[in-house]
Amino acid sequence: MTRASRTDGGTDTDGHHARDGHLGLDKAGLPAWLDPVVRVAETVEPLQLSRFLPPENGSGRQSAVLILFGDGQDGPELLLMERAGSLRSHAGQPSFPGGALDPEDGDPRTDGPLRAALREAEEETGLDPAGVQLFGVLPKLYIPVSGFVVTPVLGWWREPTPVRVVDPNETARVFTVPVADLTDPANRATAIHPRGYAGPAFLVESALVWGFTAGVIDRLLHYAGWERPWDRDKQVPLDWRS
Repeated sequence: MTRASRTDGGTDTDGHHARDGHLGLDKAGLPAWLDPVVRVAETVEPLQLSRFLPPENGSGRQSAVLILFGDGQDGPELLLMERAGSLRSHAGQPSFPGGALDPEDGDPRTDGPLRAALREAEEETGLDPAGVQLFGVLPKLYIPVSGFVVTPVLGWWREPTPVRVVDPNETARVFTVPVADLTDPANRATAIHPRGYAGPAFLVESALVWGFTAGVIDRLLHYAGWERPWDRDKQVPLDWRS
């Protein structure tokens, strides 16, 4: 992964550059190591990411998450947070910043998810959205246990700013994970839930990342060509409260 920059231009969903004041997607000036992720966003099919897709009848609560890549001390990294243990859904789980769309976010079919992803990230981690360049959107996915229809929004942390726990009632901690740690076979396992769920997991930064977040990371690493062979028979049991 080199850190040279892309020079090709990019326009947002409305045909405008994001830096011109319009919220949208902009691929200009991204580091070259993000090229594979850009290609994933442009080519991946929904079923390549998950077998859980939004209901055809349009039901489900529209939401968005921010998958934010930065350039840290140990190379490329991802921003994650750990949800508070007192929350009703997904308590204590590491996750991407994100949440449900508000009416003021706009149309969920256009730029609504982009606004929601940035707004939620700011509310949860104190992130300054002005330093984030959104460059891609993955297909909408579905979380059956909570009924959320999730749009994963890809961002480049062009100008990093301090992040922190804004509301302890919602967030236990905010942290970054080097991509190199996510691809390290020693940090990978299969999470097994008593209810029968089995899926990829990552043991990084004193956290067990599993479920929806781990599934998206797993597929991104795979289709970006960053995945390294790992022992899928290595299992991590989850308890009933997970």
